[in-house]
Amino acid sequence: MRKNVVRKSVLWRTPRCLSSRVVVLLAAALVACVGHADQTLLTPYATIADWAKLPDGRQWGATSAIYPARDGQHIWIAERCGSNSCVDSDLDPILLFDAEGHLVKSFGAGLFAWPHGMYVDAEGNVWVADAVGYAAVPSGIGHVIYKFSPTGELLMTLGEKGQAGASQATLRKPSDMLVAPNGDIFVVDGHGSAAGEVVNNRVVKFAADGQFITAWGSAGAGPGQFKDPHALAMDSTGRLFVGDRGNSRIQIFDQLGQHLATWTQFGRPSGLFIDADDQLYSADSESNTARNPGFKRGIRIGDALTGVVTTFIPDPETDQDGAGTSGAEGVAVDAKGNVYGAEVGPRAIKKYVKSQQLKSAALIQ
Repeated sequence: MRKNVVRKSVLWRTPRCLSSRVVVLLAAALVACVGHADQTLLTPYATIADWAKLPDGRQWGATSAIYPARDGQHIWIAERCGSNSCVDSDLDPILLFDAEGHLVKSFGAGLFAWPHGMYVDAEGNVWVADAVGYAAVPSGIGHVIYKFSPTGELLMTLGEKGQAGASQATLRKPSDMLVAPNGDIFVVDGHGSAAGEVVNNRVVKFAADGQFITAWGSAGAGPGQFKDPHALAMDSTGRLFVGDRGNSRIQIFDQLGQHLATWTQFGRPSGLFIDADDQLYSADSESNTARNPGFKRGIRIGDALTGVVTTFIPDPETDQDGAGTSGAEGVAVDAKGNVYGAEVGPRAIKKYVKSQQLKSAALIQ
């Protein structure tokens, strides 16, 4: 899906006439040069911490699901009902905010255990993953992907509610999904990486009507293997970017599952987003000395075609070795180029605005 998003500045771009193989080779060569010196990257954003306004008496829960609406102005968010679980809650977890951060509509009460990833397709339908989480969950809930109309009508369910599995008909803690331009649906299936935990560690491909097509992946650190596949995005060439969080890398595939490249320069990806200009946004909420030495938490921005990282929005958490998770886990970008971070640990939504835009707005006022 293509979105009308303002172009971000980059160091250089690969001509689109180059083959995907050439682009992959160039990106692989650049990885060694980019390194992880986040302190040398640009940080041209100012933070708006209280952008999204919940109704009186309601507080933010853990939030990782965020995506722009089709108009590029409104923002969809799925939060965990004021806590880290929606079990036994009567709150609507799926929320739509306007550009000023005012709540426009909500729905989804009683359906979710642990809303996780989110996607908005070309028709404006809202897809949300229910990854179950870690608390006890009643029977008949979780392990599914829901597709809603923009008004909240449930249109499709992938997986069997409450049934964890690895068959063609079942999922186990799916984390994220997207819809390709031809209507095919891709799901990263397998949240979690704790010792002894049963995890699918796969990508599943469905037809537009929900029929299973294929799946690939297994547990491990080799090409095409995963450890907690956590996020998905697709660039303008149709390449599928998988945030292989437990392995602190992004793996890139074609839509048949062929492995094309592995990138580590975008940190430990919890969330991914690619805009209309092939700018890749990677939310890193877990890097620290133990999990991903040499990297800091924050949002890295770079070119999805070349792999060059140009910009870094740092996580303000000072004790990243002590904090289990902090900063943005989900990331989205609106039509003006504003970046939004959905935070699980701090339980917040932050908006990041180009500093020049803030200066211009102040002059107008």
